[in-house]
Amino acid sequence: MSLQVREASADDAALIAELTRACWAERVVASSSGHREQAERVRQDLQRGGGFILLLDGEPAGSVRWLPSDTESDVWEILRMGILPAYRGQGLSQHLMEALIHRAHGADVQELRLAVRADQARVVDLYAVFEFELAPELEYARANPLQEPPTLMRRWLRR
Repeated sequence: MSLQVREASADDAALIAELTRACWAERVVASSSGHREQAERVRQDLQRGGGFILLLDGEPAGSVRWLPSDTESDVWEILRMGILPAYRGQGLSQHLMEALIHRAHGADVQELRLAVRADQARVVDLYAVFEFELAPELEYARANPLQEPPTLMRRWLRR
C-alpha cells in the first residue's frame, strides 16, 4: 500500500468537498454543515489557509483543512479532518495530523486549535495523543447554533 499526503490546491476544492461529505455521512449528525460542504467554501478556505489530501495507492482517502484565526495570525484552526469509511481503523488520520503539525512549525505558527463536536467526543483522546489539551476558556467562533457547543482543544507549538 502506497500512502501519500499532499498539499491541496484550489483545484482540489471539489474533491475535498466531496471527501468531507462522504466522511461525514452516517458519522456526524445531519445538522452538521459538513454534510452540505460546497467547493466554493473549500476553495475560499484553501486560499485563506490550506489543506492536505491523503492518498492511498493514488486514490483519495481523506483530507484536512486549516485556517488562520480571525483574531490571532499565529494561530491556526484545524477544520474538517476526515477519513473515508472504507479506510477507517488504520490510523490514517495520524498522517494528516502529522503533516499539518509539520507545516505549522514551518510557518512559525504558535498554536493549533480544533473543535470536537459534542457527538464526536470519543476523538478527544485521539487528539490528546497529538498533545492537544482541553481549552474550555476558548470560544469557537464557527459554532453551529443548532447544535451543542463543541469541546475546544489546543496544542502549543511554542510559547
